[in-house]
Amino acid sequence: MLTTSLMCLALNIYHEARSDSPLGQEAVGMVTMNRVYSDKYPNTVCDVVYQAHLNSKGSPIRNKCQFSWYCDGKHDRPQDEDRWQEAQLIAYNMLTHDKFRGITEGATHYHATYVSPKWAKDFALIGRIGAHVYYRWEK
Repeated sequence: MLTTSLMCLALNIYHEARSDSPLGQEAVGMVTMNRVYSDKYPNTVCDVVYQAHLNSKGSPIRNKCQFSWYCDGKHDRPQDEDRWQEAQLIAYNMLTHDKFRGITEGATHYHATYVSPKWAKDFALIGRIGAHVYYRWEK
């Protein structure tokens, strides 16, 4: 049975990086955990994953979430069983065995390689892993 934290982390890895390599998936998971460890973000995995601006009905506003899949209007049930199993294993190893710490050098942000968000200039560039570019908040 999946714990709540494991489920939240696995869903984030799955939706953000399922088409990436295992290293890319681990890096996305590590950004999530780096935020949990930071005093600038909520201190639980689920609160980090589901951090969003909400409308008057309490629903996330499209394009106003920390992780885009959460407020894209699509259902969140994993469809690719193999990738879902992989995301769960990565999340389990992160939460149970503290694996992969350091692979993103403390990155708290990332974006896909095909976009150039305005916020990126305000962060220290760490590098690229797979389909994502990683940054660290150094202020």
